[in-house]
Amino acid sequence: MGRMRRPRLSRKAGWGGTVGLAVLLLGGCAMGPGGPLGLFPAGHCLLPEARQLRQAALETLLLPRELDKQVLPPYVVEAGDVLLVQPADLDSPIRLPGDQTVLPDGTISLGRYGSLPVAGKTVEQIEAEARALIGTQAGDPGPILVRVVVRPSKVFYVLGEVNAPGAFPFTGRETVLDALLAAGGLNDRASRRNIILSRPSPPDGCRVVLPVCFDAIVQLGDTTTNYQLAPGDRIFVPTRNLWDDLCCRTKCSHRCGGPQVPCPGPLVAAPPAGPHSLPALPPAPREVHPETIPIPRPLPQAPK
Repeated sequence: MGRMRRPRLSRKAGWGGTVGLAVLLLGGCAMGPGGPLGLFPAGHCLLPEARQLRQAALETLLLPRELDKQVLPPYVVEAGDVLLVQPADLDSPIRLPGDQTVLPDGTISLGRYGSLPVAGKTVEQIEAEARALIGTQAGDPGPILVRVVVRPSKVFYVLGEVNAPGAFPFTGRETVLDALLAAGGLNDRASRRNIILSRPSPPDGCRVVLPVCFDAIVQLGDTTTNYQLAPGDRIFVPTRNLWDDLCCRTKCSHRCGGPQVPCPGPLVAAPPAGPHSLPALPPAPREVHPETIPIPRPLPQAPK
């Protein structure tokens, strides 16, 4: 009997296997953890549109951030909020019900004075309309005060690869980092370099999708992408893919948050009170790409 020959793989088959392996490694979310072609269960993937909008976001957007927070517009009451309506004069003969939850039809009850539509209005508008409604039956009631007791209608959302995703009460001071911590932090499947913040927009409006540089926020204290949240904001943490594991961290940080500029000199204390000014800072160094930074080599050691 002749010897059995081992099947030989052709050069084309070898190249095909190499290309297939490269596609698996670089295929992104579809072939990485959480993808249908990967070795892991289904995960959270960025939409192609969201990825394009994230990459197109400008760093010069005038948005409030951690060190530049802004107050929000006057509060607008919605269904589910709880209001307390009462006369400013505690000795007033006007008697009104206690805490009132705004019903799904947008109204509250003022007892024998009737129902008052309040949804979609500010506190000042509600005070004026409540005074006018009461005045039609009891004469001039004097100033009427409205206080928002509970405001569950204003929330933000944290979704994806976090330990406790969900909707969280909005107070007006939260940043992206606050939101991620409120959701229990990132889990071990999270992609730290593809987190996005999406602002709600009308169907025919433009889309606002902002990149979040998590490592720069927590490790460098860079507040460039630590945006102040607004009601209805969505933070999405996608699933990590194999490219995230292979990506050079220096290049990823550079592309996400821009070059990091060191402070010119040692840190100094706050200036004394009075008409003093700090000296002008030297110009920022020019942008240096990580791949052009020379790597120092060890000096040769003298023979023993």
